Amino acid sequence: MLPKIITSDILRLPTNDMTFSALNIPFIADSLSGLFMVDTFHHVPDSMKFLFEANRVLKERGKLIMVEPANSLWGRFIYTRFHHEPFEPKGNWQVTDSGPLSNANIALPWIVFVRDKAIFERNFPDLVIEEITFHTPLRYILSGGVSFKQLVPDFSYPFFRKFDAFLSFLSKELSMFMTIKIKKSTKIIKG
Repeated sequence: MLPKIITSDILRLPTNDMTFSALNIPFIADSLSGLFMVDTFHHVPDSMKFLFEANRVLKERGKLIMVEPANSLWGRFIYTRFHHEPFEPKGNWQVTDSGPLSNANIALPWIVFVRDKAIFERNFPDLVIEEITFHTPLRYILSGGVSFKQLVPDFSYPFFRKFDAFLSFLSKELSMFMTIKIKKSTKIIKG
């Protein structure tokens, strides 16, 4: 639908344009306008290495946008009781690599971009966190998520979209997901 967008995954899928690891992005330096990831970052075995790769391939003003699980009151309740992937907020920036998507730490985005924000900023001064938005308290669960049956009819989507927005407005602690927007800053030449 959008020919300039390249779809990719670590798994070879018929819907991919390319198959590669986020730790070895096969593009030349300063060549991509953006990287968009959905529920991916918390599976990346080495966050530091990925962020170096993202910084390398992004053009100036390029964006890294990720939709990831949120470490919120509601998110912690759901992820620690009803989700199969580990949620370890005391973890580090690495996840045991035992094959594609075989391991994860749902708390990893929060660890890197919230808890360890100062470490992120020190190691990646060209990557600026523009915004972290917390959202989607209910729609994911009501849709059945990835592996369950849908719990509400399709026609109710507009209502739950608005209700989700209202709950997210009340408190980020009611969210299940967060969108992290990072921009590669323009280079400042010191004279």
